[in-house]
Amino acid sequence: HGKEGIRYLRERISELLDAETLELQEHDVHVNQVFFNQDEVEMLLPVKIGDYTDFYSSRQHATNVGTMFRDPDNALLPNWLHIPVGYHGRASSVIPSGQDIYRPKGQTLPADADKPVFGPCRLLDFELEMAFVTFDGKPLGDSISTKEAEDYIFGLVLFNDWSARDIQKWEYVPLGPFLAKNFASSISPWIVTLDALEPFAAETPDQSEVPVLPYLEFEGKKSYDINLEAYIEPDGAEETKVCSTNFKYMYWNMAQQLAHHTVNGCNINSGDLMGSGTISGNTPDSYGSMLEISWKGTKPIKMKDGSERKFIQDNDTVTMRGYCKNDNVRIGFGEVTTKVLPAKD
Repeated sequence: HGKEGIRYLRERISELLDAETLELQEHDVHVNQVFFNQDEVEMLLPVKIGDYTDFYSSRQHATNVGTMFRDPDNALLPNWLHIPVGYHGRASSVIPSGQDIYRPKGQTLPADADKPVFGPCRLLDFELEMAFVTFDGKPLGDSISTKEAEDYIFGLVLFNDWSARDIQKWEYVPLGPFLAKNFASSISPWIVTLDALEPFAAETPDQSEVPVLPYLEFEGKKSYDINLEAYIEPDGAEETKVCSTNFKYMYWNMAQQLAHHTVNGCNINSGDLMGSGTISGNTPDSYGSMLEISWKGTKPIKMKDGSERKFIQDNDTVTMRGYCKNDNVRIGFGEVTTKVLPAKD
């Protein structure tokens, strides 16, 4: 029943789990029915995903990519400060935390070559993101405003938008991401409701440099203070933290993303997934992808076992974790973890 129903369920569950409430505690049979150790259960997708859209909404990430591959003085494309750029991805290859993936294969154009070659991706990358899940939207032809957008957002998950950088570089002109993105995307196995995140609402970064069009204007705190971390674990070795960033760095907030997505009359369904885009801060330790962290492979990152990483190697495990915390409460998003297996023959 929408946001009010979610609010009621959250309040009722919080009441039952309160240390001073004996209603659940005194009934062992009920406790055993609702509580399980995580290692005793199989974690699945938290929702049946109908459609999947990925945005490109971190200004620092877009600036870093533009600096590496275009003119550093004109890193952002002309449209970037006017619209939340995005593309439609592949819902069928969104997978839960704990499911391994295979290194993708495809066409790449080696340096100094004039013809492409086929083979396993050599520049496999993660992208540290969040994603929101929607309720049913409005009928086809209607739009959702920034004022009402959060009424159509159920909650958020951690999101790893796997990317094959060398395949992407060869294929993305003229129509954008395709095989470099659709082989796998990993999400955490539970959704944190937007209602639960209200104490962590934050200001969106300043957008006064290029004023937005009226349909993208908004009031109030529409961003959220969510701490995010990424780790790489070489096979048989200890994991190494390679990134610490925050969801509040996103230039375009979720209300603007949903308003833009529907401004042309596009209809949104219950269970649609909307990726935030790679989340990068202003310092190298807050960059949300290996493309940026290693600066296109020119600055390898040292692992705790002494090895180095420019991009993700076979049998590496990538784990992302997220949480919100203030003086009164801590809300965890858990983790999304994925091991990369060698490409299939």
